[in-house]
Amino acid sequence: MPSTRSTCACAASSKACASRATRWTLKPPDCNPLIQPLEGDKTVQDNLKDELLIRQMVERWAVWRDAGHWDRFATVWHPQGVMMATWFQGPFADFIRVTQEGWAKGVSILHFLGGSAIEVAGDRAIAQTKMTISQRGMVDGVDGPVLCDVVCTGRFYDFVERVNGEWKLLHRQPIYEKDRIDPVDSTAVLALDQQALAAMLEGYRHLAYIQTRIGYTVKMDMPMLKGPVVDELYRRGARWLAGGVLEREVNPG
Repeated sequence: MPSTRSTCACAASSKACASRATRWTLKPPDCNPLIQPLEGDKTVQDNLKDELLIRQMVERWAVWRDAGHWDRFATVWHPQGVMMATWFQGPFADFIRVTQEGWAKGVSILHFLGGSAIEVAGDRAIAQTKMTISQRGMVDGVDGPVLCDVVCTGRFYDFVERVNGEWKLLHRQPIYEKDRIDPVDSTAVLALDQQALAAMLEGYRHLAYIQTRIGYTVKMDMPMLKGPVVDELYRRGARWLAGGVLEREVNPG
């Protein structure tokens, strides 16, 4: 014989479930973290969308530049965009031109990206992205010139601005953390100019060495992992993100 107590308990449970279902149908709880407001009417979902679009732009920069898709590469840049690299500092259009010239001469520089951290403030953002720069070239060896790879680890520190609804790269300043040089042929023995090497900055010493050897003039005061130069870069980024003027040493043209 069925238990009366059990039947009543089931009935009570059903009524409670129905009551909860009715309440949720009439007024669902406002507990979705993605639609909670941040500043003004902006939600977490809006912020994540901006971060995703900025990351997409950063990735397109690396893929299109390294693939030689110059027309596409130009689209990631802000009209006032500036590139600061060890071997070039100037407006993005000039950067594309000299990169094409180096490409035609066989200069091999590739980029690989890691994680990113992005701060968005209205139509401005600072994006830091872990990266490596890989450059292949010839250096002196005991038995003659040796083909080598230099790999430099660092971060892209990007000033990004929304233009006509799209996030564009306004200013890129790489941070150079450490690097190394290796012969492509593991049996080769290098004969580096130790005096010249010692004169290069630690964060991009071997990168600067190989770039000067192929004729580039290398900027010798770039930000590294630690020190006053990178500290000032962080302060510049914070001031600009807060609404200040973008402070830079190169005129965008």
